[in-house]
Amino acid sequence: MTLRPLAAAFTLALVPLLSAPGASVGAAFAAEAGGEPVRGNGDAAIIAEIDRLIARSWEDNGVEPSPVASDSEWLRRVWLDLGGHIPDAETVQAFERNKSETKRAEMIQTLLESPDYVRHFSTVWTNLAIGQGEPENTSRLGMRRFFRNAFARNVPWSEVVFELITAEGHFEENGATNFLLAQMVDNDEGVQATAKATRLLLGMQVQCTQCHNHPFNDWKQDQFWQFNSILKAARRVDHEEFDQQTGQNEFVYAELLRRPLDGPVFFEKRSGLMQVAFPEAFGAKFGEDAGTDRRTEFATALTGLVPDEEGFPSASESADAVTDQIARAFVNRTWGHFHGYGFTKPVDDMGPHNPASHPELLDFLTAKFVEHNYDVRRLITWIANSQAYGLTSQSTKENEFDDPAAGELPLFSHMAVKRMTAEQLYDSLLIATEAQKAGNSDWEAIERQKREWLGQFITAFGTDDLTESTTFNGSIPQALMMMNGELTSKAISAEPGSYLNRVLGSTNKPEEAVDRLFLAALGRQPTSKEKTAAAQLIRGSEKPIYGYQDLFWALLNSNEFVFVK
Repeated sequence: MTLRPLAAAFTLALVPLLSAPGASVGAAFAAEAGGEPVRGNGDAAIIAEIDRLIARSWEDNGVEPSPVASDSEWLRRVWLDLGGHIPDAETVQAFERNKSETKRAEMIQTLLESPDYVRHFSTVWTNLAIGQGEPENTSRLGMRRFFRNAFARNVPWSEVVFELITAEGHFEENGATNFLLAQMVDNDEGVQATAKATRLLLGMQVQCTQCHNHPFNDWKQDQFWQFNSILKAARRVDHEEFDQQTGQNEFVYAELLRRPLDGPVFFEKRSGLMQVAFPEAFGAKFGEDAGTDRRTEFATALTGLVPDEEGFPSASESADAVTDQIARAFVNRTWGHFHGYGFTKPVDDMGPHNPASHPELLDFLTAKFVEHNYDVRRLITWIANSQAYGLTSQSTKENEFDDPAAGELPLFSHMAVKRMTAEQLYDSLLIATEAQKAGNSDWEAIERQKREWLGQFITAFGTDDLTESTTFNGSIPQALMMMNGELTSKAISAEPGSYLNRVLGSTNKPEEAVDRLFLAALGRQPTSKEKTAAAQLIRGSEKPIYGYQDLFWALLNSNEFVFVK
């Protein structure tokens, strides 16, 4: 059976890909743009201040914001950003029926309390920390378990950072150890660990200064080695056992231990001269004797926390953070997660050389995040409930110049279009099609099938662990997997258990079936033009089932399905 030509023709007929605009909010924002700062410490006051500062930047730059996103566009976006996949058709219909004025805020809260949020953010941060694969002799499961526990319990971000920097022990008993272990596979005296920890946790790209002073900013070579003199105070131990079957020593587990260091480190300048670097950062100096745990002192300087008797981070009246950089870096990255762009581009290159697009808003959110004890869910609540996050991704003539992809500073006058990650795309395909159930009734077979497909998707759609979501680099293998991959074939097979089979088995009304396929794939009703095109496609097929299969294939391969708008 040849499906592709008809389906391709239908894909061309899909219009438009963006949702219809809603009511303009420009006037309302403009009225607030010049107002006084909002006083108060509650969530509503903080969200109002975010809106005021964003609106002021619109006014200062002469830009009009796009209209508010339709319910269907916003619901799909917030599910992908918070839950990691598109909503199912039933959730879309229930949201459409809900007439409450607070239903968007309620949906954000529902998602934040859901297992989907914990799973998605655990995946996001595991990928950021160690990549989408599993570095040699490192436990991805242990790393993922650490983040799952952190996001499920809403552990303050300061404690998460403290544990990542100071972790010691067995790589599965203490999952936090895998962050540094993953950077220590090359026995490079902590060079990769220094570059990764400063970039991910502090939002500072100092890796270039390993060899020389940075040519375009103020970072100096000695600053990299000052960080290195702290973060190299850990050593990796790989435990092996003799395997009688292979006749070789085989890896059993890895361990991260404290490495006593005495004195400074030395590095070579490009001139060939050797220079000394002492353990210090952000104006604080740490002990140089072997009895000092440099990593712990560094973590205390960043977070204001100290280890308790069991080594867990705890507050102390005698300790204060010397910088708010971990809060600033997390706020910037989280804003970028939801908006596609952070206040700096890239989000992990902060500093005087790369001024923030909205410095006052970045300062405000950082201060509130610290003031609320690094509460991650609360930070997300503020950002996701802001007016800027609720705008459509469709630009207007008045704001089309607001295009960060062209090198402009983002003004957030409309939502940026983001690409789905491999995990988001894979999970969304399963939600829309229930392909894993097609022809399978055995739970273990279904789970085995899901693991195989996920591996294929990560291979085809995986990216560098710190690539930004607004970078679009489609490849031929990716296109082929979406068009003719095993998962897609199962998705449109109409075998018992699949969503297509369920739809066609529950109604004999073509229009109703078409509506449900659009809801499942795109989270919205088809337009009248799309209904007409779908009806022609089904009538023109050799058998109606072929037409429905072509339609579903075209929807799953449309830009609207694979992008977050």
